[in-house]
Amino acid sequence: MASNGEVGLTRWPRHAAHRNVGRRDPSVFGPSCGCLGSERNVRVVITGGSGFIGSHLADRFLADGHQVVCLDNYITGHPGNTAHLTGRADFELIECDVSDGIPVQGKVDAVLHFASPASPFDYHRYPLETLRVGSEATMHCAEFALKAGARLLLASTSEIYRDPLEHPQRETYYGNVNSVGPRSVYDEAKRFAESTVMAYHRQAGLESRIVRIFNTYGPRMKVDDGRVLPTFCAQALRGEPITVFGDGSQTRSFCYVSDLVEGICRLLASDYSGPVNLGNPNEITIRQLVDEILAVCNSTSDVTYQDLPEDDPKLRRPDISLARKVLGWEPTVDRSEGVARMVDYVRTELARV
Repeated sequence: MASNGEVGLTRWPRHAAHRNVGRRDPSVFGPSCGCLGSERNVRVVITGGSGFIGSHLADRFLADGHQVVCLDNYITGHPGNTAHLTGRADFELIECDVSDGIPVQGKVDAVLHFASPASPFDYHRYPLETLRVGSEATMHCAEFALKAGARLLLASTSEIYRDPLEHPQRETYYGNVNSVGPRSVYDEAKRFAESTVMAYHRQAGLESRIVRIFNTYGPRMKVDDGRVLPTFCAQALRGEPITVFGDGSQTRSFCYVSDLVEGICRLLASDYSGPVNLGNPNEITIRQLVDEILAVCNSTSDVTYQDLPEDDPKLRRPDISLARKVLGWEPTVDRSEGVARMVDYVRTELARV
C-alpha cells in the first residue's frame, strides 16, 4: 500500500474495516474481567513506559506473566521507575522518541500509548512535544499496531472535558475546551489522538480501546511537577505554607493508581472500542483535601491562596456507569487509605534529597 507523508502513513482502502485488516483473534487477550491471558505468551509495548502510570502497568503485565517492552525518551519519565526491572528476560527498555516511530521488532499483541507530558508544569515546558506525541506518535502507534495485528489502547484524559458544563462527566459529553488557552496543548493533543484512533478503527479495522483517565495518584509521581496531591504532601511535610489556587472550592476526584491499572487491564481485555472514563467518583474540594493531608501529616502548615490559573476547571468528577457496566470495574482504595500511602511515599522521596 502506498505511503503518504513523513510519518509513514498507509493509504488504507475505504471500508477496510469490513475485511478485518490487522485484526488479531480477540481470545488472545483473555477474559474481559481480567488482564491478558498469561498462557498465550503475550507481548506488550508501552510508550511512556518509565512514566508514572506506564511503569505501574509494566509491573502489572510482568506480574501476570507477560513480556513487556517499554519505550521512553525521558523528557518527563524517570529511569528509576523501571530500574527494578533491569536484567529481566521478559522486560526490554528502549530509549527513543515515539513521535519519530516505534522501533520494536518481533511479535507484538498490544500497544499501550501512554507517552505524553501529563502535568501542567510539563506540558507548559514542552508544548510542541506534547502536540507531537498526541498527533504523530499516535499515528505511528496506530500504523504499528495495524501492521503487527496488535490491539492499541490510547491513554486519553478527563482534560478533554476541560471546564465542564455537565457534572458529573459522561463519555457522551463533548467538553468545554479553549483551543488557544495556556493549557490547550494537552487537551487538544488528546482530543486529536482520540479522533485519530477512532478513524483508524473505522477506516482500517484497528482493534482499539480508549481510556479517559481522571486525576490519579500514587507512588512514582514526581513530587515537584505541580500536581496538587504530591505538592500538598511535600509542603505539609516540610512545614511550608500550602499553596491553594483560587478559593479552594473547586472539586476533583482522585483515583489510586492500582485501581486505575486494574481498570486499564480490564478495558484492554474487553471488546468495547469507545472511550471509557476511569476515575474515582468520590468528589472533594481542594480545601477539604488540604485539611485531610494536614491531618495525616500532623502538620501545622499555613494555607495561602493565589489567583486561579486561566482555564483551570471548577468541577471534575467522572461518571463511571459505563466502566461498571462493560468492565465490572470500580475503585476499591478509599481516599483516606490512598492519602496515607501517598504521604508515606512523599516522605520517603523527600528523605532522598
